[in-house]
Amino acid sequence: MANTRSAEKQNRQAQKHRVRNAHVLSTLRTSVRKFREAVTAGDAGKTKTELAEAVRQIAKAASKGVIHKSQAARRISRLNKAAHAKPAAKA
Repeated sequence: MANTRSAEKQNRQAQKHRVRNAHVLSTLRTSVRKFREAVTAGDAGKTKTELAEAVRQIAKAASKGVIHKSQAARRISRLNKAAHAKPAAKA
């Protein structure tokens, strides 16, 4: 239990931040999942649009401080690499 008014305020702020961070992370994960599904399906048009949306969500999370900017750059790089990878030849 908070003992001071400033500690009580910090608890209220932390609760708001926790809710916001959870929402941002959830939407980020959903957009990345949709992108990976599009890559697996092999639909080039959908892959491109889902990549743009995933990159947008990652950049938004980084700008809000939900994830570190280096982590955002790494995730975006990996998604771009996956989007432009040649499909594996089936033997």
